Amino acid sequence: MRQLMPVIGILLVMLTTGCSHQLQRQTCVKLTPEVNYCLAPLLQNSSNSEQVLSQKISFTHGEKHHELLTELALDTSEMTLVGLAPIGQPLFTVTYNGDEVLSQQNVLMGEDFKAEYLMAIMQLIYWPHEQVNGYLNQGEMIDFDCQQPRCSALMVNKKHAITIDYSDVNPWKSNVSLHFPAANITLVITPLL
Repeated sequence: MRQLMPVIGILLVMLTTGCSHQLQRQTCVKLTPEVNYCLAPLLQNSSNSEQVLSQKISFTHGEKHHELLTELALDTSEMTLVGLAPIGQPLFTVTYNGDEVLSQQNVLMGEDFKAEYLMAIMQLIYWPHEQVNGYLNQGEMIDFDCQQPRCSALMVNKKHAITIDYSDVNPWKSNVSLHFPAANITLVITPLL
């Protein structure tokens, strides 16, 4: 029985934490049939200190609705996004160093979870348009007039392919709603204090 205790302990740890695997991801993604986006270089902030944003993300795809907690961390060498289930279970850690995207994700996320898309969406939301536009092969990010303090869109063939509404002109302090009709996706991002 004593010999079984360590094995049982290891099995319990595996069951409660879930299994994860690490994947190297692409740095370019297809946002629409016409538009590819390659991740832009890391933002350079003037203070050279780490910038951290904790958020709740509500994700709707068709009839499916999910919520997760995330922490987006930026420093001079990496962009890291950590995702947790609302109960605190680790779901994924995605890191972009300016050259490659590495994703460590819980197997519960499945093969359909593409970390590079989430990183691309975060850049569309938070990066300056002039930096993002240099990495779109077609289309461009613009600001447009709306009822919110700020609204942005990915323009493709003179139409809004993706729209982003901000509750504040500073995206880092804002509640954000992203609408991607062609993919039937809506993201609502709420900063956590």
